[in-house]
Amino acid sequence: MSKVVLDTVVLAAIVDTRDKWHLNAIALDEALLTSKAEVFVMDIVVSETISTLMRRLYEQKRESQVHLVLDRLEGIAPPSRINWISSTIQKLFPEILELIRVHNGTLNFNDALLALICRENMIPYIASFDRDFDRISWLTRIDAPANVPHS
Repeated sequence: MSKVVLDTVVLAAIVDTRDKWHLNAIALDEALLTSKAEVFVMDIVVSETISTLMRRLYEQKRESQVHLVLDRLEGIAPPSRINWISSTIQKLFPEILELIRVHNGTLNFNDALLALICRENMIPYIASFDRDFDRISWLTRIDAPANVPHS
């Protein structure tokens, strides 16, 4: 069974029907389900997704959709499905900063942490539309249903 971690950009696109990646994200999610991949949703991705979605709703004057969007997110990623890894940040902090340095700032803090969590847990795939992950030697980015590994 293939192990895949979801990135914020994919989770946000699944939740937000007005996201430019929405249809791609839905197709990717369905392909992951069909392939029976073991999909991981990390707490840092959920928190970043919430922040991204809330900022987007306010910028687009869609404040009335806050409850709808949070309910949709909670349906996709209920607390029981979330992998709680925040306690690992302290241990990995020096490596996170080094990874950001090595990539000259193209990876943000959460992306560097997510990449290191994948390495530590031997998760070889990340579902993401973010090309910055292509630079991470131990990760293979999945951005379309055709790229989903089959178990």
